[in-house]
Amino acid sequence: MDDLPKLGSAGLRALAQASGAVAQPCNCCSGAADAAGWISLPLTLPEQQLADVGTLVADPYDEPTFAEYHPDGTRYDGSAAPVAPRYYPYNRCNVARCTLCGRHYLRYTEAGGYFVDRRIRALDRPELVVDAA
Repeated sequence: MDDLPKLGSAGLRALAQASGAVAQPCNCCSGAADAAGWISLPLTLPEQQLADVGTLVADPYDEPTFAEYHPDGTRYDGSAAPVAPRYYPYNRCNVARCTLCGRHYLRYTEAGGYFVDRRIRALDRPELVVDAA
């Protein structure tokens, strides 16, 4: 993770704009059709098809906040939830690119007592990226 470039809001917007412009069909978006909000990585999308291109993790040795950012009453898994890099879960994310079509996804690993869940969210709506302090 240390060798990945750190992305800010402007970089995320640019990747979201590029991703939103991809029109070719791909199994990444058909398998992750509901990825407008956070979902578990679909079994139809092989993890090796996603290549990390950047990170939102500010400091890999610091414990980031679990506070979420929802000024308009959105929810964590909602498709209209803002992408706020300093807030959970974005502050634990890498940005990955589909190696077949070039679409971008946010992804992180949710870990709880007895489970690990790899989660993704499509990064294709630049208007959702906010630079919230």
